[in-house]
Amino acid sequence: MTSRSKRKRQLVDMFPGMADRIDGTPPKAEAEPEALTLDEAIAKSHAMVDKVLAAHPVVATIGLFSGGNDSVIVNHLFRQRVDAIAHVNTGTGVPETTQHVRDVVAAWGLRLHELHPKNSYADLVLGRVLSTRGKNIGRQVWKGFPGPAGHSVMYRRLKDEPLQRLRAQIVGTQWRTRNVIYLGGMRWAETDRRFRNAEEVDREGSLIWVSPIVHWTDAHMREYRARHRCDLPHEHAPHRLCHPDVLPLNEVTVHLHMSGECLCGAFAKPGELDEIEFFYPHAAKPLRELENEAEAAGLSACKWGQRPPGERTRNRPTGRLCSKCVDPEGQTDLLAEWRESGLITTDQYDTFTRPDAA
Repeated sequence: MTSRSKRKRQLVDMFPGMADRIDGTPPKAEAEPEALTLDEAIAKSHAMVDKVLAAHPVVATIGLFSGGNDSVIVNHLFRQRVDAIAHVNTGTGVPETTQHVRDVVAAWGLRLHELHPKNSYADLVLGRVLSTRGKNIGRQVWKGFPGPAGHSVMYRRLKDEPLQRLRAQIVGTQWRTRNVIYLGGMRWAETDRRFRNAEEVDREGSLIWVSPIVHWTDAHMREYRARHRCDLPHEHAPHRLCHPDVLPLNEVTVHLHMSGECLCGAFAKPGELDEIEFFYPHAAKPLRELENEAEAAGLSACKWGQRPPGERTRNRPTGRLCSKCVDPEGQTDLLAEWRESGLITTDQYDTFTRPDAA
């Protein structure tokens, strides 16, 4: 049994006002987590941001909104305290997620920074991006579809670089006296990686990463959703924005159990592209076409979501904004789940999983 499975408790709803806490002490926690009610957890989240604002000259507080279930709570909670929202449109995600973010931010009356990477995912996969610095200048940054070993390259190029560019635009040349806060949705209770590595506050030069709900448990998250999401028996408005203070819902997270804003495939689960294709064929189509291009170019790593030949398993960090990126080894085969639930027949499962199916 893994340490995560030991800590993971059965999903049960708390009674209103019931306290809950993280099991164990995260290595990077400032103090041992205490049992908190949801209202106490909310107060601690605001106090965390207040402390940073009091200690540093901050010129902008930006909420990071991927469209996922955790980031929507962070931004809903702080929507009256942020100066703007940032969403990284990686160019390789489900378009409905980006549209969800646009619609929600507009409904909140906030400014949206929709960021785009300089290098496209397709150019990275096909080896068209060359290094412009250091001893590797002129060499390919990456080639082929990434496995876990390539995730750091994809994260840096598709997500981190656009966010660093936004920070530079806001701070300008006064980086010694001007700071930007990025509010993210990392939580210790998400995964073993998050439990080990997530920090409440992480300063990176003039950029201050704050994870205000890092101490929230899964039960806190469920209670917050129950408190703020519209579940009335009526025809819901798009994104369930049925009244001004409601917590939005991204339908992509219902179907895929992730935000889908980035489909780099580095930590894809078995059958994940089939699942994406089932619900969002228009999002899977360019990935299938890129597979054909990669194969035609003679790349050995020419299949999305498959560990490249010869790649060794390593315990690598996944990046601040990649909460659902975990090593796929040992995870559930989605196609097998579909077969067991009756969504597909045994014959269809055999067809999808035979060696020549791709």
